[in-house]
Amino acid sequence: MPLQLTKKNLIFSCLITGTYDVNRNTTLKNDDFSLAKEWCDSIKKTNLNGVLFHNNLSVKTCEENSNENIEFIKIDYNNLFKPNVIRYFFYSDYLEKKSLEIDNLFLTDISDVVVLNDPFIVPFFIENPDFIFCGDEPTILENEWMRSHSEHLRARIDDYLNFEETFKNKALLNCGIIGGNMKIMKEFIDKLIAIHQTYNFNNDSEYTGDMGAFNYLIRTQFNKRFFHGFPINTEFKAYQINRNDCWFRHK
Repeated sequence: MPLQLTKKNLIFSCLITGTYDVNRNTTLKNDDFSLAKEWCDSIKKTNLNGVLFHNNLSVKTCEENSNENIEFIKIDYNNLFKPNVIRYFFYSDYLEKKSLEIDNLFLTDISDVVVLNDPFIVPFFIENPDFIFCGDEPTILENEWMRSHSEHLRARIDDYLNFEETFKNKALLNCGIIGGNMKIMKEFIDKLIAIHQTYNFNNDSEYTGDMGAFNYLIRTQFNKRFFHGFPINTEFKAYQINRNDCWFRHK
């Protein structure tokens, strides 16, 4: 069901199934709407507008779950990039046609993020149109997982080691939640795609490179223009199901 509103606020997410997911260590089943149900329900509950990009939901599933708050967009996944990376390319294609109709935008993970409160009406968001709002984790950039995750990019981006050293004690940012005014989000998405096209297109490692590219871009090119943590997201992987004072819950 195409959204009919103009000059709107949107939340994007993406569900790619039928291919091996390195983060979940499994291949997600096709046409499994349960992976997106809580996200969609939270969009409806907060009366926001969401766009769900997918490659394998059936027409029947989309029709059964379609409503005035959710638009389903069918995409063709070609394995050129891993799912966590290629989603930004699908978002960019959509925005090439629709960005002038959008005021503000959030990008979120699909199966472990839900909307708790409308971020677009909060003064903190409204009064900072030139900032990115993103998720984070209760750890620092210098950790064993990120060192392994960044191996591919570290070998290809000349100043990646300098970035890691400079920001090693700063919070690890999480790309499961990224949002802001359409102007800064378009700039951010374009630059993120450029990094992946230039340095991550031949990544044969077990890691996707999405977290490394995200942290690198934010810290090196948007370091004075972003906020993270409360009230944007609950504590990552704390499963704070009774907490309702943030914009998003991330696990």
